[in-house]
Order: sequence, then C-alpha cells, then structure tokens
Amino acid sequence: MDSETYRRGLEIRSAVLGDAYVNRALADTDDFTKPLQDLVTEYCWGGVWGRDGLPRKTRSMLNLAMIPILNRPNELRTHIKGALTNGVTREEICEIFLQVAIYAGVPAAVDSFRIAREVFGELDEG
Repeated sequence: MDSETYRRGLEIRSAVLGDAYVNRALADTDDFTKPLQDLVTEYCWGGVWGRDGLPRKTRSMLNLAMIPILNRPNELRTHIKGALTNGVTREEICEIFLQVAIYAGVPAAVDSFRIAREVFGELDEG
C-alpha cells in the first residue's frame, strides 16, 4: 500500500462523505473487510478521486449517472450526499436522473428519484 495515496484518499473520502461516515466505515472493519476498506480508500479515493483531471463536482455527477445503472441504492444514497457536499445542486441531480431515464431506463430513474427525495428529506430535517 502506498501510504501517501492512502492518506490523500482518506482526506478526500472524509471531505466528500463526511468524517462520521468514514470513521464509522473504518470502525466497522475486521480482518475480513479491512482489505476492501484499504482498497477503496487508496485506489478509489486516493488514486482516482485524487487526480487533478476532473473537479470533485464532475466526479460526483458521473457517479450519480453510473450508480443507478448498477442498481446500487445504498451507494447511490451515499453519493447523493457526497454530490451535494461537492456543490451539485438538487436541480442538477434531477437533470442527471432524467438523463439516466433516457439512456439507462425509467425504472432506474424512478428508484433514483425516490432515493434522492428520501435523502433530501433527511437532510432537510437534520
């Protein structure tokens, strides 16, 4: 493991998803899941999110377009919150999910809108 890339990944992951989320994810690791958390932190967040080629907002928007296609509602919930942190507006999230409807299917978009509305409600109450 490259400790500098891991450190950068941990910093970016915490900035996008929040310290509480990342601390909880890391605290829940055991011998079985630690290698996955290390991989996610180093390669996803440090190696890719840490690159200068795209701003974080754009990376978040791409994730919001791809994750519904993969049918990963828990990850979508997490990345909607991260996208808002990265400056993606609710209006832009709506537009992204409309794009998902056209190119990936209406059912994927329907679920995405439903999840986004739940996340917005949680944030508005919080």
